[in-house]
Amino acid sequence: MTPCFFWATGTMVVSLKQVGTTAWDRLKMSEKTSLDCHPFPHLLIRNFIQSDSFTENLQRELLDLNFHEKSNDLYKFNQSDDLKKRKEPHITGLRAALFGLFRSWLGEVLGIELEPIVDVSCAKYQYTDVLLCHDDELEGRRVAFILYLVPPWESSDGGTLDLFSTDDHFQPHSVVKSLVPSWNTLILFEVSPVSFHQVAEVLSEDKCRLSLSGWFHGPSLERPPRHIELPFPRSPHLPRDETLLLEWVNPLYLDVDYQSQVQQEFEDSSEIQLKNFLKEEKFKEVSEALRLTDVQWTKQGPPNRRCYEVASLESFPQCVSACWELLCSEAFFLLLSNFTGLRLHYLSPSDEDEEEEKDQEDEEEGEATGSSGDTPSANKNNKEPSTPVCVGELRRWAHGDYTLLHDGDASKAEYALDLLLPLNYCDCHGCHFSSVSSCPQLLMVYPEENSLALVYRDKETLKFVKHINHRSSTLPIGDSCRRAVYDFSFVYYE
Repeated sequence: MTPCFFWATGTMVVSLKQVGTTAWDRLKMSEKTSLDCHPFPHLLIRNFIQSDSFTENLQRELLDLNFHEKSNDLYKFNQSDDLKKRKEPHITGLRAALFGLFRSWLGEVLGIELEPIVDVSCAKYQYTDVLLCHDDELEGRRVAFILYLVPPWESSDGGTLDLFSTDDHFQPHSVVKSLVPSWNTLILFEVSPVSFHQVAEVLSEDKCRLSLSGWFHGPSLERPPRHIELPFPRSPHLPRDETLLLEWVNPLYLDVDYQSQVQQEFEDSSEIQLKNFLKEEKFKEVSEALRLTDVQWTKQGPPNRRCYEVASLESFPQCVSACWELLCSEAFFLLLSNFTGLRLHYLSPSDEDEEEEKDQEDEEEGEATGSSGDTPSANKNNKEPSTPVCVGELRRWAHGDYTLLHDGDASKAEYALDLLLPLNYCDCHGCHFSSVSSCPQLLMVYPEENSLALVYRDKETLKFVKHINHRSSTLPIGDSCRRAVYDFSFVYYE
């Protein structure tokens, strides 16, 4: 079965990259089509399929498919398998038309030869589902398409297709246009270095955002060199003694025997959460100061990497500065060493020390028996151990915030100890969590107020903070539940 489509004929044989005035005027004369080059070229064709019965039957066939939940740092929604081999008549008819006659027309518009590759699937976005900022870049993808089969939809329902502007480094900056899904509307855009977009979180609890999407394949556009972010500066510990620990830390965690228990548990699982870590009065003081004082916050980006706020160190209230000093202090580095067995202080023993002691014993034994003395320890370089360092942030989170993994992160991954100390959290924020991820996902850490989370990462493991969805924004503003939450986030390196 082949559907009857509406699309532009000769009046729209124009480049999606450069649209002349005459062509633009022609496009505006059509009630069913619109083309805009801001922030990047995208084309809308309304009532794409002329036959109402075909469209309705297509929707029914799609809803009867098996869908799989897809969830990671970038997205959460349900998706069908690839539709290139489905036998349902309306899916087959649409597929044939898209990748046959329509593909030929689109190739003429762009002045390129598009390949007869079928790349199409169906997606269902429901309450709190989202697809965060990305550019669709993948070798061979040239034009992306989305066909909406949704009920009457308003911008208040969420699920808009948001288009981002870009900066001088070809990085996404901010949403400058939002396209509301509409029944039987096809959207096309060229995959390029600046085609950053997202599917905003679906806010309706009743509606399903059903769509068909995929790519037409062809020669990729030339891309500029990837922008490389400067690394966060790392600092050695501050020269502060154990007085800070006695002032701030729950006495339970200063007990040497209890520290040994913590270390054993940490070494078994590479992660631990230490509840009620700070003294209660100190924790309340810091939490109240953040809530009531004027701290300067700066939004962190770009949106294809992260979206949250960081506090300016210079604007910290006095008690918050003291807590920051605690987490950066020499005494705290040593405490972390005792908790984890990592060498974060020169007084902490390490595996290398134990190996050197064993090598020394073997060497002495060899001398006693008259051997050559050519031992591993004799070949070691006598170099100073590296200085432990850390990097930290005081972060503020709200609805819509997140961090993402990124191409190239794996190649720069290092062994590290992650620390998270949540502030102003409550049970209502259970949907907000930090994740440590490789493939497959290894661990999720659900933040708890005044619970110090420690996680050791190896070079194959990356971390992200899952998108904070709509559930966490529908909170009462009171003493126990607040719309914004805070945490100290530190990374320590041996």
